[in-house]
Amino acid sequence: MKKLEEVLQDWEAVIGLEVHAELTTLETKMFCGCKLEYGADPNTHTCPVCLGLPGALPVPNKAAIESIVLAGLATNCDIEKRSMFYRKNYMYPDMSKNFQTTQGPVAFCMRGWLDLEVDGPAAKERIDLPEATEAGSYTAHIGITRIHMEEDAGKMNHIGGSEGRIAGATHSLVDYNRCGTPLIELVTEPDLRTPEEARLFMQKLRQIYLTLGISDCSMEEGSLRCDGNVSLRRRGATGLGTKTELKNMNSFKNLHDGLAFEICRQAEVLEEGGIIYQETRHWDPSAKRTIVMRVKETADDYRLFPEPDLAPYDLSDGFIERVRAKLPELPDQKAARYEADFGLSAYDARHLVEHRSTSSFFEECMAQASDQALAKPLANLIINDVTGYLNANDGVELAATPLTPARAVALVKLLAEDAVSSKQAKEVFAAIIDEDKDPAAIVEERGMKQVSDTGAIEAVVDKVLADNPDKVEQYRAGKTGLIGFFVGQCMKEMRGAGNPKVINELLAQKLG
Repeated sequence: MKKLEEVLQDWEAVIGLEVHAELTTLETKMFCGCKLEYGADPNTHTCPVCLGLPGALPVPNKAAIESIVLAGLATNCDIEKRSMFYRKNYMYPDMSKNFQTTQGPVAFCMRGWLDLEVDGPAAKERIDLPEATEAGSYTAHIGITRIHMEEDAGKMNHIGGSEGRIAGATHSLVDYNRCGTPLIELVTEPDLRTPEEARLFMQKLRQIYLTLGISDCSMEEGSLRCDGNVSLRRRGATGLGTKTELKNMNSFKNLHDGLAFEICRQAEVLEEGGIIYQETRHWDPSAKRTIVMRVKETADDYRLFPEPDLAPYDLSDGFIERVRAKLPELPDQKAARYEADFGLSAYDARHLVEHRSTSSFFEECMAQASDQALAKPLANLIINDVTGYLNANDGVELAATPLTPARAVALVKLLAEDAVSSKQAKEVFAAIIDEDKDPAAIVEERGMKQVSDTGAIEAVVDKVLADNPDKVEQYRAGKTGLIGFFVGQCMKEMRGAGNPKVINELLAQKLG
């Protein structure tokens, strides 16, 4: 099978996502008063409504409607004032009433969009934008068809199979606690062209939902889930190929890898003269391949019809404006503020707001810093060292580490004042985490403070040049790469305590 970069030379991928988010910050379910509680004992939060017992009538959760309108406003959607719920019929044990209450063609939120800033290695997958990838970044405009409200199904636990899958299971158990949980589903237009764009869209949407406070967005616990639809067409073609839908992409990596594999698989089938069938496929991360689950259903299979027990919704202008007033500062707005207020680059600002913990930490640091010039080194510390540490120690919260805003500011001040080198600063950062000490104390204990006194350094530079006349002659003859040798010798003489910047400046003067 060809690699992704080879396939994308001849084929264009057309990708659309369906992102499901449970409204986990609410107290009760969508149409009844049962408590929402992840991890509760099975079937302890159920009632006649969410179990679909005869005669039970649903009552809508107003807070859930507010949450979906918030999500729509945050993703540039039009809010439809009039919409309604439908019954989506299917026979499966995870929904005991044999239908799911969902919205139909007109949802609460319609016709939205998000812009993705794609840079670095992610930009290289998009080979049809050479001028953008040469510059290192491009903007992808992704349309949002709708965000609709529905209720989640129960959870099936398959016993005896591998990895909890139904294949090979001896029997299955169902937990209806999740049944009836308010769920919003965002459906994109088929505007995504690479697995990296899909991953970035999912990450950005998660940032937005977390900022809104409508969901905990835990992919591990299933409160944020994603299905991907993908088809291929020859480069230059405008028609759409037959799509397959991928399930079980419960992490950003699985989303990328699953789509990448499916793109390569479809290309291989088409290039061998085969046919792509519209079907649902399962992404198996251990085997790193997709597996057929079932032939894809169509809308007709679900026999959608208006829910007779729920009246149509009429959202007033006043209701929509009251919800709009609750909108917090969104990630893109925060990044723009960081650029304007702190002079950060778009790259630094965007990566600082990827996580609420890092953006909050940065703002706390700047509140304590007396110099706006510290914004850039603080951003570098957080984006590189702090984020790297958190990624390497999954589950560790920044607030639980010994790195306080005051210590972060003190560390970057030492670096800005040339009291420590960039290499020493990384050592001090690691020591703060490991030893729970202030930067100044670590520098003092380890004798790390840099010597920046020009007179002291000049004496060392003169000695190194006098000891290596042959190298000096070679440098002046054009072998300028020897500057690294001279710097290294000076640092060796000063046992690593010399200021590299001052050493370089003096060497340039004396060798010139």
